Amino acid sequence: MNATAMISPADRAGGPQYMRALERANKVRLARASLKRRVALGEICVAAVILDCPWEADSMAVADLLMSQRRWGQTRCRKFLAQIAMSEKKTVGSMTDRQRRTLAAMLTAVPQSGDQATELDSRPYQVPPHHAPHEHRAMALSR
Repeated sequence: MNATAMISPADRAGGPQYMRALERANKVRLARASLKRRVALGEICVAAVILDCPWEADSMAVADLLMSQRRWGQTRCRKFLAQIAMSEKKTVGSMTDRQRRTLAAMLTAVPQSGDQATELDSRPYQVPPHHAPHEHRAMALSR
């Protein structure tokens, strides 16, 4: 039996498959870096990216997108996503319409900028009685 491998014209024109894959990966990486930069500068809001889902954010993790905002670290992102029971590794493209709308609504409800760090919990912080100064401890315990 005589078997010969045929090379398709697309393979000759585009080069080897691994080179095309590297070109694609570089294109995606550069586009994501640009998107993250625009989010960090405030040119585009994360809620708009989640609702529109551009091609560069399609396979991007939700946590990566959230953390590209100023003052958003891993802890804030984890707490935020825990409110809707969403994994940090969930990709933007795999989200349902309902998840997109919910996440976008929550993002627009959270203050995005300010001089002081904002918390997700809007209740004022109260010092527990066992951490209160000695002269105030009696008053705290009597309440």
